[in-house]
Amino acid sequence: MSLIRLRGIGKVYELGLARVTALKGVDLEVGDREFVTVMGASGSGKSTLMNIIGCLDRPSSGVYELDGRDVSRLTDSELAAIRNRKVGFVFQTFNLLPRVPSWRNVELPLVYSRVPAAERRTRAFAALGRVDLADRALHRPNELSGGQRQRVAIARALVNHPSIIFADEPTGNLDSRTGLSIMALFQRLHGEGATIIMVTHEMDIALHARRIIYLKDGRITGDERIKKPKHADKELSKMADLEEDELTEAIEKHS
Repeated sequence: MSLIRLRGIGKVYELGLARVTALKGVDLEVGDREFVTVMGASGSGKSTLMNIIGCLDRPSSGVYELDGRDVSRLTDSELAAIRNRKVGFVFQTFNLLPRVPSWRNVELPLVYSRVPAAERRTRAFAALGRVDLADRALHRPNELSGGQRQRVAIARALVNHPSIIFADEPTGNLDSRTGLSIMALFQRLHGEGATIIMVTHEMDIALHARRIIYLKDGRITGDERIKKPKHADKELSKMADLEEDELTEAIEKHS
């Protein structure tokens, strides 16, 4: 059964007297427990598509069914309720509150859901444990590395047990090694049963998913199944071996 089903989705923005068409008759299905990447150049419509799938915006035309429910014409408050229950977001810029510790950032979706304080704390610490940051629960964002801050953001996305995790350029502000560690985490979460939809402009990152959707000028131009996704943990291991060999070679030259 499809978790996400789009039929003839269009989106038109009214900018004064101008009409800008961002999406044109998009048809797409994403199954439960898929790991999908959306790729496209700036202006291709990928951000608009993600906003609609993530219930941050409504289509101008067409039908969007999420988990069997037509959400195309819901009110803002109804969309907000669905976002809080079914969707977890991970952003390129982390979007963490700078003056509160990690676990307080992670518990925010539970505050909006009116979960009791004791349960919020328990679930926030558990989510941080899932991303290997339980020992950083009391640290503020400015006391964490970029990769650790992104892990806090991922824990926040997980804490409400969403149906889907949306990741918008999650490695865009990270160096290559840290980016790979984030992809290794996403692959582990996918292996545990998470449905992940990720936007990226980097093919090296996209190839860690099992499916790539290509967008151009508001239309889907390609839908590729990846038979052998790149394995981030293996890439990290090779990177470590290469750095060790280079260090050994440098030491031998100067000995």
